[in-house]
Amino acid sequence: MTEKILSDWKNNRYRPVYWLEGEEDFYINQVVDYAEHHLLSEADKGFNLTVFYGRDASWPEVLNACRRYPVFADRQVVLLKEAQHMREIEKLESYIDKPLSSTVLVVAYKEKKVDGRSKFAKLLKEKAELVTTKRLWDSQLPEWTSELIRAKGYTIAQKALLLIVDHIGNDLNRISNEIDKLLVNLQERKNIAEDDVERYIGISKEYNVFELQDAFGKRDLPKAIKIIQYFESNPKAAPMQLVLPSLYSFFSKLFVLIGTAQSDEKAAAAAIGVSPFFIKDYLEAVKKWGFEGVEKALLLLHEYNLRSIGINDVGSTDASLMKELAVKMIL
Repeated sequence: MTEKILSDWKNNRYRPVYWLEGEEDFYINQVVDYAEHHLLSEADKGFNLTVFYGRDASWPEVLNACRRYPVFADRQVVLLKEAQHMREIEKLESYIDKPLSSTVLVVAYKEKKVDGRSKFAKLLKEKAELVTTKRLWDSQLPEWTSELIRAKGYTIAQKALLLIVDHIGNDLNRISNEIDKLLVNLQERKNIAEDDVERYIGISKEYNVFELQDAFGKRDLPKAIKIIQYFESNPKAAPMQLVLPSLYSFFSKLFVLIGTAQSDEKAAAAAIGVSPFFIKDYLEAVKKWGFEGVEKALLLLHEYNLRSIGINDVGSTDASLMKELAVKMIL
């Protein structure tokens, strides 16, 4: 939906009110940033761009700004950022019901959404361009990141893609920023390799969560311990709170694979939500672990997750817990 808004704006099609709400800040920021920097010329911004922040603004101020007419321009733009913090925001309903066609009001209502049963929500659906954003599932991140890179005219190696996603996690704003930083350094090249990710984003291609997952999948204890020792020396590289969910997700996928008993690689990849490029690694891991091994691994991961937050454990370091976990799971 945000792509439609941006496309409309680029083609000089405007609605008076845009209400952007929901869990995913990235899409909301994308629209607000475009409205702030591209809807008006630099000459028109001085008189016709008004920016409010919900914590500091009052609804009468916003109403008054919206009801002004543009100065020496076809339209004015009013932005209400962090609108979820504004008191009595429902009082904007009188304007939303009868907005000025010469005003473009963009409201960024982050982290939550208006109660769909309320009169105000029904008014928004009827009178405004209402967009409700949702956070992506972790399994959707590789495809989303790959598409973001393709849209910028570049490609990326599969392993380099997973390095970025596994390291950053579900933070679309940060993924986008890191990609932009990386692309600046590629110069004439159009493909992102593992070495680029290591050099420009600072993610080791040998010592990362993806390689640790690979070591567990192959029951390679020496490699797992080597990576954990690297994490011990570089705590910011992969905190335990990042590692454990990644391993739990990996073994959960193995559990699903065992349950579905898919022999077709494409169907198996679809069943667990991974790229067909990597399904052989999962199928090999299933052979290495078997049902009892995967079940034991999931139980141990749950136990050590609790211990990592101090339940049934006092004083153990993250590294010692990870080494102990690796030995118990793999041997």
